[in-house]
Amino acid sequence: MTDGLPDSLIPYDEIVQEALRAVVGRVLGSVAESGGLPGEHHFYITFKTQAPGVDIPQRLMERFPDEMTIVLQNRYWDLTVDERRFSVGLSFNQVPSKLVIPYSAITGFHDPAVNFELRFQATEGPGDRPEPHDEAENDGPTVTPAEDGSNVVSVDFKRKK
Repeated sequence: MTDGLPDSLIPYDEIVQEALRAVVGRVLGSVAESGGLPGEHHFYITFKTQAPGVDIPQRLMERFPDEMTIVLQNRYWDLTVDERRFSVGLSFNQVPSKLVIPYSAITGFHDPAVNFELRFQATEGPGDRPEPHDEAENDGPTVTPAEDGSNVVSVDFKRKK
């Protein structure tokens, strides 16, 4: 007789992670269709720079070899969204850059205007945690998010081995 629950044969954690990443795609798609962010909304998007499908300039890859946070607020252009990824133009130290980011590479999405946040498991493997990283450095104002935890959704399933 076993004390623990049996291992699931259904990958619930992967299904939930995929569904929550689709929320990011839907939000970005709405912004792309409308041509801009409504009201005070803006997004901090954190992603793994080495994840499959990520396409960013080499100078950014060298500066952020593991994880990077970008801000979509005032100065972005050419936001395009499809079912698997989004691309956007941003300026880093006054140098225009195009970034292509698959949803599977995203580890965090935060809209400080309404204190809404999603966190995702890193794709490297179970138990891996994202390392601390520098603040977003694309050109734009810095906003300090509220610390009260309201509207935060955090999903962190642990797999049994």
